[in-house]
Amino acid sequence: MVTAVVGVNWGDEGKGKITDMLAENADIIVRFQGGANAGHTIKNSYGKFALHTLPSGVFYDHTTSIIGNGVALDVRKLFNEIKSIEEKGVPTPKILVSDRAQMVMPYHVLFDSLEEARLAGASFGSTKSGIAPFYSDKYAKIGFQVSELFEEESALRAKIERVLAQKNVLLRELYHQPEITVDEVYQTLMEYKEMLSPYICDVSTFLWNAVKEGKNILLEGQLGSMKDPDHGIYPMVTSSSTLAGYGAIGAGLPPYEIKKIVAVTKAYSSAVGAGEFVSEIFGDEAKTLRDNGGDGGEYGATTGRPRRVGWYDCVASRYGCRIQGATDVAFTVLDALGYLDEIPVCVGYEIDGKVTKDFPTTTMLKKAKPVLEVLPGWKTDIRGIRKYEDLPENARKYVEFIEKEIGFPITMVSNGPGREDIIYR
Repeated sequence: MVTAVVGVNWGDEGKGKITDMLAENADIIVRFQGGANAGHTIKNSYGKFALHTLPSGVFYDHTTSIIGNGVALDVRKLFNEIKSIEEKGVPTPKILVSDRAQMVMPYHVLFDSLEEARLAGASFGSTKSGIAPFYSDKYAKIGFQVSELFEEESALRAKIERVLAQKNVLLRELYHQPEITVDEVYQTLMEYKEMLSPYICDVSTFLWNAVKEGKNILLEGQLGSMKDPDHGIYPMVTSSSTLAGYGAIGAGLPPYEIKKIVAVTKAYSSAVGAGEFVSEIFGDEAKTLRDNGGDGGEYGATTGRPRRVGWYDCVASRYGCRIQGATDVAFTVLDALGYLDEIPVCVGYEIDGKVTKDFPTTTMLKKAKPVLEVLPGWKTDIRGIRKYEDLPENARKYVEFIEKEIGFPITMVSNGPGREDIIYR
């Protein structure tokens, strides 16, 4: 069976932990989109890890981890990540890389940084990992696919020359930076070729055969519904689709093979970077929630940036679950709210004097104010509880209130960072 694990909100919902947990019964885990611009934090018997490109199932020796064709592949970061987990005692994972994946080039990272600096106060809050320039090139058809590493030198150099004709104009005229040479890019590609050669695979065929053999496959997405370029808070979005439906494309599977979609959402809201965030809170109230949240606080796994935080947003989450096609909802970090006497929940948006429960476009979001309903807290530590009925009554009421508001079944409740900190309903 094929299961997708995706985010409901702005990312950082706890997908890494859920994927790591589900991977115990999986044969194959596929990263199907995004790049090293976001991370999945995982805590297990080997320690605490922030993964950026590797799928979150690499800690099991029975799994095969795949970098799908939809991923923005930063080759050096991938291999540095493999080395970093091996240094912590994790057995060398079985890795396959799609021959149709495209590679993040050093000039993508350069252009990302230069453009953010040029935009200054109007920037998009990029992690400067080269993601937007990478996807721009992919869709302009001037990116480099892994399979192209094996072309004749003359053909590869000719393509590099065509690409640099564009890049160097921008470097020279817009950014006033030194130009890039053909030799420089060719040498980088040859280094990538040597690094990737043992891992390259026709992933679509591999997965097709795995499905026919009855293997369990996990598709792991990055970020969440609000960051999808089509359905999110455009333009403050990422550059590849964050939806489960794209998992079929980014892995090379028929869409009808995705039988289960686990949509992950936190018991409160958080976001990294710019963009509309209706239920956001500020000041000391935000700092307290941030410091109590996550595993050691709400700070970006890739950047270390303090995450913006807010109360649970039922409007955004209902929409996020719907466009993901959630069959199951994993409700994470419930334990973080144990310090609160009362817990506000955003149940609607007030826009131009009218209340709506439908998630609007960004232009309307800019005017939206949260409509809050306040629920009683439980004022106790709930870590270590394994049965739903053993949770404090107010904790159960909170979960059930959210479930009713979003209209999708919460089948898992996470009450701690560890693999074992999970309650099934």
